Amino acid sequence: MTDLSTNSSFSDTRPQDAGFADYFALLKPRVMTLVVFTALVGLLAAPVPVHPFIGFCAILFIAVGGGASGALNMWWDADIDQVMKRTSKRPIPSGRVDSGEALAIGLVLSAFSCVFLALATNLLAGGLLAFTIFFYVVVYTMWLKRSTPQNIVIGGAAGAFPPMIGWAAATGQIGIESVLMFCLTFMWTPPHFWALALFMRSDYDDAGVPMLTVTHGRRSTRVHILVYTVLLAALAVGTGFTAIGGPVYLAVAVVLNALFLKGAWNIYHRDETASELDNFATERRFFKLSLLYLFAHFGAILLEAGLARFGMGGWT
Repeated sequence: MTDLSTNSSFSDTRPQDAGFADYFALLKPRVMTLVVFTALVGLLAAPVPVHPFIGFCAILFIAVGGGASGALNMWWDADIDQVMKRTSKRPIPSGRVDSGEALAIGLVLSAFSCVFLALATNLLAGGLLAFTIFFYVVVYTMWLKRSTPQNIVIGGAAGAFPPMIGWAAATGQIGIESVLMFCLTFMWTPPHFWALALFMRSDYDDAGVPMLTVTHGRRSTRVHILVYTVLLAALAVGTGFTAIGGPVYLAVAVVLNALFLKGAWNIYHRDETASELDNFATERRFFKLSLLYLFAHFGAILLEAGLARFGMGGWT
């Protein structure tokens, strides 16, 4: 576990005052983009119309909550971020932002986002956002990440909640459709991050993070990627026949899952005699495809919802 005294040492080496870009980086804007988009789809795919201003406020507060989670994650993980090449230039390990500042920002934004989301929409949405922040920071970051190779499997739930929050903000309920969107993101998360871990394994080795690649090896990780991809493909294509699916979504799902399965199969059948550079290229391509995968599926859900507004969506 991270020692707070270790975290505080980052403030002693800060070479310069932090700028706006440094504080914004604390919020993990790339991750926030995914949070905002999936939450927006959940909000707009709901069968209840939402006033544009309320919808804007809902997405804003969900984004702020996602950013708060990122800041608290960076505060706790500052020690391992300093060791890993991929994260060593983040605001805290690079010395640009004090860890105490990151903690304060994360806590304030967490409270602000949850309270105001509840006031702008309903208590269920605010409560789900609060639980999501708690799950990501306490359950995943503080506990699972450093204790089990299943960290990203269980912890992936935190990144899967935003569409449920968006749906709850619109309806005040948790519908089966929002659960399907949760499951889609939840099942996507392991192969997405394990592909990253395959070509960034040295980072997790150096930081002592028990990622699957470290504890079970690369071969086992490739098997896990294939199994989860098969399960994900079945779920994604099956969703095409539900209330949030339709012909457009199904077409997107069939094409993308065929590509995703092919990528997972290529990783599984990795040529051990090939150069590491060639194998990393295969894993990197799969990782990049995984980014397109989720955005495209949720984009198709959003398109189906838009078509339904005009009586053209779904299977009716």
